[in-house]
Formats: sequence, C-alpha cells, structure tokens
Amino acid sequence: MGIQTSLDDVRATTRLVDAMRAADDLAFVASRNSGVRTTRVLSAAIGGDDQLTAIAAVHALGRVFDESAEQVLVDLLSHDRAFIREHASWALGARLPRVDAVAQMIETAVAGGFAGMLAQRTLQQWGTAAPDVIAVAIEAALVGVVDLHARARLVETLGVVPTRVSTRVLLRVARAAREDQVVRVAAVAALGDRAGDATTVAALSELAAGAGYLSTVARLAIVDLTASAPEPSSWRPGLTVAQLFLHADIDPQLSQAGRGDNGGIATLLVRLGDALARDTAPTAHPIARVITLSRGSAEQAMDSLHDAASNELGHIYGAVPLLSEPVPAPAAWPLRIAAERGIRRILRAAGDVHALHLRMADVGSLAAANVARDLGIPMVFTVAPDPHAVITNLDLAGELTRENFGDVDTSEHFWFRARLVQRLAADSAHTVLFPRPELARDMSELVGIDITAHPERHTVVPEGIDLAVVDTAVAEAADHAAGVAATLPISELRELVSALPVKRRGLPLVVSVGRLHRVKGMAMIVDAWAGSDLRERCNLLIVGGNLDTPSADEREQLARIDATVPAHERMASGLILAGHRRNDTVARWIAASRFGLPGLSAPGGIYVCGSLKEEFGIALLEAMAAGLMVVAPDGGGPATYVRHGDTGFLTGTSTAAPLERAISAALAAVVGEQNATRGTNDRPSRSRATVADNFTIEAMATALARVYSDVHANAEADSSVLSR
Repeated sequence: MGIQTSLDDVRATTRLVDAMRAADDLAFVASRNSGVRTTRVLSAAIGGDDQLTAIAAVHALGRVFDESAEQVLVDLLSHDRAFIREHASWALGARLPRVDAVAQMIETAVAGGFAGMLAQRTLQQWGTAAPDVIAVAIEAALVGVVDLHARARLVETLGVVPTRVSTRVLLRVARAAREDQVVRVAAVAALGDRAGDATTVAALSELAAGAGYLSTVARLAIVDLTASAPEPSSWRPGLTVAQLFLHADIDPQLSQAGRGDNGGIATLLVRLGDALARDTAPTAHPIARVITLSRGSAEQAMDSLHDAASNELGHIYGAVPLLSEPVPAPAAWPLRIAAERGIRRILRAAGDVHALHLRMADVGSLAAANVARDLGIPMVFTVAPDPHAVITNLDLAGELTRENFGDVDTSEHFWFRARLVQRLAADSAHTVLFPRPELARDMSELVGIDITAHPERHTVVPEGIDLAVVDTAVAEAADHAAGVAATLPISELRELVSALPVKRRGLPLVVSVGRLHRVKGMAMIVDAWAGSDLRERCNLLIVGGNLDTPSADEREQLARIDATVPAHERMASGLILAGHRRNDTVARWIAASRFGLPGLSAPGGIYVCGSLKEEFGIALLEAMAAGLMVVAPDGGGPATYVRHGDTGFLTGTSTAAPLERAISAALAAVVGEQNATRGTNDRPSRSRATVADNFTIEAMATALARVYSDVHANAEADSSVLSR
C-alpha cells in the first residue's frame, strides 16, 4: 500500500476509533516508504482542518527515518496549534537526539503539564544517546529560570540524564541553602538514582542527618542509592501480588474514602486485597501477601518500606511519595518520574513480587509498567475500552469530531491513553477483562485486540462488592423506615433532605453516585430530570465531587448543572448536590432511598447511572444489592447483569432524552411494585440475588487468585527453559 492510499484510509473512516487504528497502519506504511515524497504527503496533511488526520500524520512522520522528516518534526515544535506541538514532541522521542530541538524541548518541559511530561520523556530518551549534550543544555537553562516549580522540573529532568555533568549539578543544587526546598528536594530525590560514589553518599548522609521534609527525602534517596536487585525470599510462603491505584490515599480503614479520587476503585482495592489475603480456594500457588500501592507522604513511604521488606503476610500498604501536593488523576502526568521512583522502591523492598496488577491507563500504570520491566515482574492488566468507549460516545453525540479532536486531546489525552492501553496489554503476561455483551467484538473494534487469538492469556473477571456492608445498610434503612431512630449516616441524609420545601417531602429520591466528570454523566442526569415532568415526580440526589474546591472537571460539570438549575434554585427544585461521602455512608443513603425517610421522602426511590461508559459499575451493583430498581447504560458491563424491564432499565446515555425515558419507566415500575398484591413483589430479592450469586468481592478474589497462580507458573516454566 502506498502512503497516499494509507492516508486516504485514515480520512475515509467513519468512526473516530477506526481512524485512530488506521493511523497505526499509516505509521507502518510510512516506515516502509521513507523518502521525500512520503514526508511531503504527510506534511500536507498536517495543515488541514482534519485534526485527527493531522495527528496521525505527525506520528507517521516519526516513523520516516530520513533527514527531511526529522526537520519537519523539529519545525512542528513551533507550530501555532498546541496539539501539533505536543504530538511532535512525543514523536521525536523515537528519533536520535536533535541538537536543534533540545532548547525547544527544554522550554516545553519547563512549562509543565502533560506536554511537559512528553518533552521530559523525549529528553530522557535522548539522554541515553547524548547525555552530556542534554545535561549541559539543561544546566544552561537553569541559569535563566526563576520560577520554583519550573526549576524543580528542570532539576528532575536532569536527574534522568545519566552523566557526571548532571550529577555535579544535582549535588550543587541539593547543597545550596539559597535554593527553595522544592528545587532541592528534586535534586536530592534524583541523587538516589546515581552511581553510589563517595561524594554522593556523603552529601545525602549529611542531608539525611537533619530533620524535616528534605531530610526524609534524603533518607529515601539513600535507600534508592544502596538498593540491590531483589532476591527471592525462600522463607516467605505463597505468592506476593502488588496492585496499584496512585491517585488516592488508601488505608485499611478507608479513612479518606469519598474525598477527591478516593472513590470506588480505592474502596475496591482495600476490600479486594483483604479478600485475596484470606482466600482459601485451592490453587497451585496460593496468595500470601497483597501489597496495595497508592500515593502518600515521604514519611509514610519510609514507614511502609519496613512493612514491605518484613515477613508480614496478609494485606499491607505501600506509600508512593509524589513530592507534590495531591492532584486529580488527569493532572498527574507530570508526576511520572516521582511515581516511578517510589513504585520501584517499594517493589524492591518487597523482594519477591510475583505479579503486578495494573488497571488504569494513567500515569501510575505508565510508571509501574516501566518498573515491572526493569525488575522482571510479570504484569497483569485489566483491559477496558477506555478511552475508546468515551471517544465513541462523544463521537455519536457529535461532541468530538475530526475537526476538534486535537483541541480536545490536549486536555483529555485520548491518543496517548489509547496507545498506553495497547502497550500495557501487549506487555502483560495476562489480561483481565470485564464482562460485556459483545466482548470479543468490542475489544477488536474498539481497542484492536483479538482475544480469540490466544484465549489462554485472557480471563473475564467481574468486579465484586462487599455484600455485608450493603446488608447492614439495608437493615438500618428498613429499621428507620419502621420507626427506629436514624443512625448517623441516615441522620446526615435527613438533614440534607429536610432543607427541601415542604411540598417536595412526599416525593421519592432518585440517587446517582460518582465523580463530577463528563464521563460519569452527572450533568446529563440533571438535564434529563429538570427538562421533564420528572422534576415534579421525584427529588434528585447527586453524591460525589469536591464542592468546596472543585477541580477543572468538576467546575465544568457544576457549570452545566447550574445552567440547567441555577444554584440558588436547587433546593426549591428538588436537586441536592451532596458532594463526596464515604462508601459506607453512601451505602446507607442508597438503601434509605428504597425505604424512604419518614416525614421527608417517600419510599420507592431508584438509582441512576448516566455514564458515557461504564466498564462494570460498582455503585450499580451496590444499589441492586440494596434492592433498588436501577437505570444503567446499555453498553459495557451493566448490560450483562441488569435485566431490562425487570431489575432495571438499560438506555443510551449520550443524550438526555433516552435517559429521561428510562428514569420515568423505572419510577413507574416501582410504583407498580408498590401497588401489586402484597407478597408478590420479589424483584428486590431478585436484584440482590443477582449480585450475591455472581458479583461478590470473594468471588472476584478467587478468580484473580487463579490468574496470579497461572501467571507465576508460566513465569517459572519460562525461567526453567532459559536456564537449560
């Protein structure tokens, strides 16, 4: 196939996800047809209105190995469109260092953000081939940079360039009392990755002897500097499995649950780790230890090193210090180097990690995958069509087009995340999949993975919930509806509902729980409710988000909600925005919406999930286990367990109209249940049985334990072959 034909194929595809996959073919054809004509054809495609094709052309140029293509990529670093500059910076990382591009790459790294991370990666890759050139350029740039965080980014970048020049500068900055602490911390942390010469050891030892944050980071750097390759611990029985969610403060008590990104995935990993550690299902290699890694302070990181290195079995926790204030996951890409360093430290200390399970296409998985390759740890990756399903839904809704794809991509990073999913899936020893009605088709068409080719490498594992938590919540809510005094969580809900006008107190509650993010569809739910007679039939309770200091994503959703129901009219209209809450509190609120709050809300509430994509739906399962009628997306995991017209209603979620119809039908169905002959309504029992029979945390742990056991057995077999 010629380059023009391949480019035409990218342009001709109807769906955006198909065009992204066609871009892979374009890059391959470009690599086989290097030359001036190929460069000319691809360069012409970059200047048009089709932003998606422009991105494809940039990455195809990255595969054309001649001077003309390289010069175009360098010139694109000065392009007037930000997404072109960003992708050119990324594409240049696969090329040999370009002296004429180093200054622009450093300038981008200084600016920070996602583009800065890409530039930093390219400088790191170039630093392996021309370390002195890169180090001298960064050192020179430091002279003219005053902003503290920009200086810290430059110092951090210098730390991944392996040369004596960078070591000399890092030592100077680490010792410089005139430098701000944030800059010195970057230098000290980087010194832990250097060769352990006497000067470096002495400098770190001196800094570590003090007190305070800088000294703690110096002690961590000494750990890094003196760490040796992990040795198997023959005295420790069973397997050690690590799991990761970087963007939360995870602890055994779930004390931070409901705050920021400490949502469903954080709760799931705590309960899953506990269940894995106590799982007694027979496997060839039982799980003895589970290490759950998440962000934490430098002090917590020091403490968790002891736990990781000890002979303690069961579920333990490892803290990854990001040397930064906590930031939401979408903004965390610039923390890649700190994340990689902290993850490596914990896994080294653990000594013998037999599998590392990654679940997200985020900076934590990007960093952890690099560490796993370095340490020879087999990876297990939960593959989901994310961001592919989001792209498809936005495409269908007309919100994402070829003409705006690049502009949207600068904030959503769809291209990078989609490529990261492909890379993690390809590098994993085993992939875990969520159930979907057309799983094989969706994985092939959306992600480009043929799970039928090597079925032994893929296992479908549904997520699970802790049924005991839900059952306790149901019992408390039922008791309160029967006249028992409210527990504290239900009292909190009563306080919120009591602020509604008296005329609205006889209505049932429609509940939705999740992050205030476009993907979760909270604003769409409000649109569906407020733009119809639903507003007169029920009150709407939205649980999630930081209402006090909202992130950019949360502000976007709040602005959309306010455009539909102005903030000063919310309570009068029946809209309650409750913000984030702990998981056990949310469980009580969901149950209370079923049974009602005496004097405040009627029984017969329902649960609504308006997500553009929902891979499985933990909150949906909790609502079903509590006996609620649910409304759920008609694609992804929910379509495999919600029985349409019985336990819930499946609907499209890309626009408000079908969502409104589904909510209306669900409310009517519950009214029908209430009017049915007493004793004939067993739908709540069927809903709970669906969860109890298939989707408990114990069942999830048993299935994953088999996966980890098989991964270890295969790794041992491979090692045996290599040692012959």
